[in-house]
Amino acid sequence: MSDLMTEVVSTPATAPRTFLGAGLDGEDEAQREVRGFTARQRFDLVGAGAAGAALAALLFGWFAPLSGAIGWVVVAFLAFLGLYVLLISLDSGLEEVKDRLSAALFSTAGVILFGVLVFVVVYTIARGVEALSHPNFFVQTMQFAGPLDALDIGGVAHAIVGTLIQISIALLITIPLGIATAVFLNEVGGRFARFVRTVSDAMTALPSVVAGLFVYAAVIQGITHERSGIAASLAITVMMLPIVIRSSDVVLRLVPGNLREASYALGSSKWRTVWHVVLPTSRSGLVTAVILGTARGIGETSPVLLTSGVSAAMNTNPFKGPMISLPLQVFDFVRSPEPTMVARGFGTATVLLLLVLFLFATARALGGRAPGELSPRQASRARATSARDLLRIASKKLPDPVLEN
Repeated sequence: MSDLMTEVVSTPATAPRTFLGAGLDGEDEAQREVRGFTARQRFDLVGAGAAGAALAALLFGWFAPLSGAIGWVVVAFLAFLGLYVLLISLDSGLEEVKDRLSAALFSTAGVILFGVLVFVVVYTIARGVEALSHPNFFVQTMQFAGPLDALDIGGVAHAIVGTLIQISIALLITIPLGIATAVFLNEVGGRFARFVRTVSDAMTALPSVVAGLFVYAAVIQGITHERSGIAASLAITVMMLPIVIRSSDVVLRLVPGNLREASYALGSSKWRTVWHVVLPTSRSGLVTAVILGTARGIGETSPVLLTSGVSAAMNTNPFKGPMISLPLQVFDFVRSPEPTMVARGFGTATVLLLLVLFLFATARALGGRAPGELSPRQASRARATSARDLLRIASKKLPDPVLEN
């Protein structure tokens, strides 16, 4: 007992070290890093990958009547996982094996998804570069170009303008209505708010063709009696609105309640708190919600096909006449058997990708700042206001205490 007391007293009062994967018999294992790779872990990863590829090559080339590139990749990956688990288990515990195996699976999934995205983008650009190399593709319309004409005649300027007009009208309707609905769900609440949240959640799975049919029956058949850009914008709005409502609802829930309580303690009203505290705090998240809604609406084809109509001429009036958009123009081009029309279709798809990228970059630049961070113009305005306040305070003469007495 005296030896134990001596050891406890002589031990310095330092913070205890945390070890992951302590043994049940009381002996601590080596400290495990949850990020990064040691030299041994890197060796296990590379060795298992090389051994898995070699084993798949032996099976496909020598020992088994197997063939096909996809089968070889699957067998090599499964062999890699088995050998990787075996190498890790030689000098690590069960928790280390689970951790590294999960990291390998999630990393593989990320690489596959990124590879698919890169393949889609590169393939689209490669097939459309033949049409994109002609400057007239961006400034001319298809009004005087036929299926047999060369690529130096005709373009998609009318589809670009139609897409910008339609998505602008849809955003003008969706952004205030969607964010206001999300504010109502979070700041007001009640039984009706639960009903609205249920309906908005159900509408996120609404098929796009149903939205097009709804607008076609309610607007075109009942009011306008013709396909137009405004009808297409309303159909796109129906598709965008539930995405914006649901995403904004989640973002507004993440605003700490302490910020609201601090605003109320300073005497602010509820709606002033929402306008000056809640919305600025969640600005970047709301921008992300708008981006998700825009991504859903800008690439829709089915509702636009039913509501906007197909036109080869420029139409800048959304209230009269057919107004084609880029997705619908892609559909119209690629269904043609002519190689030049198919090349125009892939070129139009590339323009759509570039347009979406530009809109996303603009939205991030406008709303990607952190809460409380000022833009250069806002900071300059704040400095000018501070300078005017300083001059106003300095111009006032302080009262003389002798004269007061």
